[in-house]
Amino acid sequence: MPEDGLRLRPPRNRVERRAIAWWTAQALALVLPPVIVLVVLGILIAPARFWLLLPAVLIAVLGAVYTAVMPQWRYRVHRWEITDDAVYTSAGWLRQEWRIAPMSRIQTVDTVRGPLQQLFDLSSVTVTTASAAGPLTIDGMDREQAAAVVEQLTTATQATPGDAT
Repeated sequence: MPEDGLRLRPPRNRVERRAIAWWTAQALALVLPPVIVLVVLGILIAPARFWLLLPAVLIAVLGAVYTAVMPQWRYRVHRWEITDDAVYTSAGWLRQEWRIAPMSRIQTVDTVRGPLQQLFDLSSVTVTTASAAGPLTIDGMDREQAAAVVEQLTTATQATPGDAT
């Protein structure tokens, strides 16, 4: 175990179950527009119908698999935890990443609520450190819980001596 007591381990807290619907809506927003455009063009341009509808079908089939699998898988992987010493995160779905940010290294804590997140009453919390690996992000948190986490981290980092203050 490292001298400071921190070790890479799976965080304990799951994100909100509503994150599955949010990730599904994001997937549909990515997949549906090209399918719709290709189908409409395929209907309107008879000579190119086959060459427009073929990719529409391929994108629709692959998009349906992506939309069905990705949100469920991400929900199983995404976790977070805050201790007195650090913030732990686990994220990803194809490329999974576990990260630790010691309290002494935290520089800023931010909350993000995009339009789809607002629709599902969710937020993302971003914890920025001096690390070259970039910030830690906890996606799919309940809006009120995210606000409480930001307040908790802000208070903890102000009280923690370290090189990021």
